[in-house]
Amino acid sequence: MVASARCVALAGALLVLAGCSRQAGPPQAPPADSAAPAAQRAPIADGAPRTVLAPDGVHIDYRVFGTGEPLVVLIHGWSADANYWRAQIADLLQSYTVVAVNLAGHGASGRNRSHWSIEAFGGDVVAVLDTMPEGPVVLVGHGMGGAVALEAARRVPRVIGIVGVEAFDDIGAPSRPEAIAAAATRIARLREDYIGTVRELVSQQYFTPHGDPAFARSIADDFALAPPEVAIASLIALDNYDYGPALAELRVPLVAILSDLRGAPDVERIRRLVAGFRGQVMPGRGHFLMMEDPPRFNALLRKEIAGFVAETAGADDPR
Repeated sequence: MVASARCVALAGALLVLAGCSRQAGPPQAPPADSAAPAAQRAPIADGAPRTVLAPDGVHIDYRVFGTGEPLVVLIHGWSADANYWRAQIADLLQSYTVVAVNLAGHGASGRNRSHWSIEAFGGDVVAVLDTMPEGPVVLVGHGMGGAVALEAARRVPRVIGIVGVEAFDDIGAPSRPEAIAAAATRIARLREDYIGTVRELVSQQYFTPHGDPAFARSIADDFALAPPEVAIASLIALDNYDYGPALAELRVPLVAILSDLRGAPDVERIRRLVAGFRGQVMPGRGHFLMMEDPPRFNALLRKEIAGFVAETAGADDPR
C-alpha cells in the first residue's frame, strides 16, 4: 500500500508539471528501453506550482521534487519548458532534491520582460535558488540552458558543478563569416514566417535521419506554440553570447553530455579553454537526447553528479 501511494503521488506531481506547459502535456519521446523505478521514499516536495519574482519583476514558475543533496536544477533550452525534463525528474527525485525551472517567457512564467538576454535568464535561476535551503547545487542546462547555467553560477557560490546537455560544444569555435550570415538569415526568416521556419529548423537540424518522425513532429508542434517575440529575441541573445566572462569566473567543474548530430564534438578544443572539461557522447542521438534515450542519459547524468559530489568532498578533506 505504501509503495502504491508513493507511485500515485509521483504520477500526480508529474501531471501537475505537464498541466502548466503550453499544451496538455510535453512532447512524447519514443518509448524508453526501461521505465524509471518508483520513488523509494516520500518526497518532501510534490511538484506543486511555485513562483518567485526575477530581478526585473517577471514571475518565474518552478517546481520542486524529492529530497536529498545536492540540489539539482534543470534548465530547459530554447523555446522549450520544464516538461522536457520529465524523464529525468522521475529518476533524480529518488536521490536528490530536483528543481525544474520555466525561464521567463516559457511555460507558465511571465513574459513582461523588455530585454531578453542570457544574463536575464540566469537571473531567473538565481531568483529560484534564493528561495531554496542552503546546500550544494548542480546546474543542468539543455541547449540555451547551458549558457544560462553559466550565468547563474557566476552569482551562486554554492554551485559545485555544471552539466551542459547539447551545450558548450561551440566554446572556442572560430567565428566564420558563413555561420554569421546563416544566423542572420535564420532570424530574418523567423520574423517573416515563424511557424513555418521553426518546423523546418526542427526537422532539419535537431534529429538524425533515423530519428522518430512522430517525436520530431511533436517537438515542432510544441516549438511552434512559443511566443515569437520571446523565441526570436532569445535566439539572437544566444547567437551573440560571449562565453569569455563567465568562463573566466568559473570555479567549478564543467562537463557536457552531447550527441554526434553535428559530428564528433571537439572536446580537446574546449579543454584548452576550460581546464578539466569532460565530454560524454551519446552516438546516434539527436538534440533531445535526454528524451530519446532516458535510461542511458540518466545514467550518465547521475555519474556526473556523483563526480561533482566526490570532487567537492575531496576538496574539503584536510588531509
